[in-house]
Amino acid sequence: MDDCSEKFEATHSEWKKFLGGVPIDDSTIIPEKILNSWQRCREEGVDPYLKKVPVVLDGNRLRKRLEDNKEFIDASLPFIENLYTFVKGSGFTVVLFDSEAYILKIIGDEDIKASAEQGNLIVGSCWSEDVAGTNGGGTVLALDEPIQIFASEHYCITAHKWTCSGAPIHNHKGKLIGGIDMTGPYHRANPHTLGMVVAAAHAIENHLRVIKSFGECQVANTFKDTVIESVTDALITINTNGIITLVNQNAKKMLNFSSDMILGRKINEIWGDSKNKDLLSLVNSDQAIIDAEVKIFLQNKYREYTITCNPILSPQKNVIGKIITLNEIKRAKALVTRMTGAKANLRFENIIGDNPRFLNTVKLAKIASESDSTVLLLGETGTGKDLFAQAIHNESSRKNGPYVAINCAAIPRDLISSELFGYSEGAFTGSKRGGNPGKFELADGGTIFLDEIAEMPLELQTILLRVIEEKTITRIGGKGVISLDVRIIAATNKNLREEVKKRGFREDLYYRINVFTIEMVPLRERKSDIRIFVDKFIEDLSKKLNKKIDRMDDRILGTFLNYTWPGNVRELQNVIERMINIAPANEFTLDLLPLDILHSQQNSEDDYEIIPVEEMERRMILKMLRANFPKNEIAKKLNISRNTLYRRLEKYGLS
Repeated sequence: MDDCSEKFEATHSEWKKFLGGVPIDDSTIIPEKILNSWQRCREEGVDPYLKKVPVVLDGNRLRKRLEDNKEFIDASLPFIENLYTFVKGSGFTVVLFDSEAYILKIIGDEDIKASAEQGNLIVGSCWSEDVAGTNGGGTVLALDEPIQIFASEHYCITAHKWTCSGAPIHNHKGKLIGGIDMTGPYHRANPHTLGMVVAAAHAIENHLRVIKSFGECQVANTFKDTVIESVTDALITINTNGIITLVNQNAKKMLNFSSDMILGRKINEIWGDSKNKDLLSLVNSDQAIIDAEVKIFLQNKYREYTITCNPILSPQKNVIGKIITLNEIKRAKALVTRMTGAKANLRFENIIGDNPRFLNTVKLAKIASESDSTVLLLGETGTGKDLFAQAIHNESSRKNGPYVAINCAAIPRDLISSELFGYSEGAFTGSKRGGNPGKFELADGGTIFLDEIAEMPLELQTILLRVIEEKTITRIGGKGVISLDVRIIAATNKNLREEVKKRGFREDLYYRINVFTIEMVPLRERKSDIRIFVDKFIEDLSKKLNKKIDRMDDRILGTFLNYTWPGNVRELQNVIERMINIAPANEFTLDLLPLDILHSQQNSEDDYEIIPVEEMERRMILKMLRANFPKNEIAKKLNISRNTLYRRLEKYGLS
């Protein structure tokens, strides 16, 4: 299963959980803005299983809306047509919508348009959030900002096979008047798609300002420059003789050229060196090239780019030149990393506790953040190794770079190599066209966190050792060496010295990663912090679960202090969350504790109060009565009949 399919499955699973009322708290799968949109849709009563948008204008109502927006449509049309030329034939449609999310114009491949029409993606249909759920039109208007909505991030199932990239459009006064959206099959979209849409939206806004400021007579003189300079990639055009006719500012900056150096010269002369033969081969090809990887020899060294090369057609459909766009792979990887949520969210201020040993651990971690040395975090499960890794990254000079975390124990043995180091096109059956970068490439310029490193297979440990020593990788099936600038933070709950003795871990790799070792303090050795954690977890989880807890039996804290916490802080957090969920009122009572913790307390101390079954039942009934539970619901929870409940109420003096 490729990355796109995995992302689809993960997102779809979270969508189903949300519809089932299960709380979602993993922003790496469902971004906060998408989750907020889902909640708005649910509050509006939108049907998530909607297969066709129900609101479509026709007749006079449609004609009036198009007439009211004629100036907006006419001003936008050249730009959406220009945008479509970049993706023509690749399964995308470009949509213009007004301030109420009614579609005003659609341009796209005819077969894709026909498929989209089944869900009423047509002129006159309304795609506001309260009608069509989370989508690249209505959600853009709700947020008034660009957003890319992937497949099952859409609230309604009708759009689950598409990815929408939308951006808002404002008039010369800054008023939101509509937006632009590019929709295509979810497996073909990428972060560049959103960048292109944003550039087109900005170009339309600039054009609207030009119309208002200077009148139509000056539009023709600024139209070309507005479009070209809005494109974030390096853009070069050549005529049929290979002569360079236009370059944008990003091309001059990226390739270190001036207009005088290259305008009017043949592209074969500019890159005539044999070291750039692969580039010229792509440019001179008769085939359209989309996102091909290529190395360009510039300033005495190779740099990696993706290249897209498409023909420029005259009104008579004759080829009159080519348009070439180049994008640095390093920048593209940074975009992908950012779009997939590869970042560290936690900082040292999120780390709580005042135990002296623990505070010394925090002090060591802060010192580690000041260098680029490899860090090894040692500690039991649940002691916060991942939290410390994020905090070290966010305190370091790499805080603006990517943070990529990978659990070496969670990836199948036969996939971990490609997951870490990537693969080239044709490396194995089913490999993605163009290959795929690994986690180390995506972490370039930032930090990679290798959790459970002791679970890494021995053959991969050899490769990792070479990566650390040489700061380069080679993709599976690839020949080229890729230079890297990555800081490694590793973690394990195992004794690596013992693993080395058992030959389960390479000794040379152990010494390579054991540069700056930090040992986590288990919760049983910092029990003075338990009360701090309990208060913090109750505060945070009560807000999350929308359930107020303002009283707690004092014996609960005593039980917590006598428990050994094999799962450490994570186990304590899970226990608090469970108790909040099952508490019938706004109070923590002893009977809410998990049985294993209660039994542990009873086994360690004989003075624990043994509560008779009848007294336990009386207390449970009393709590539910105080919480205003209906009698039939109390009987249901106790698994007894209503008549039996009344007899118990009389017996316990609660009637």
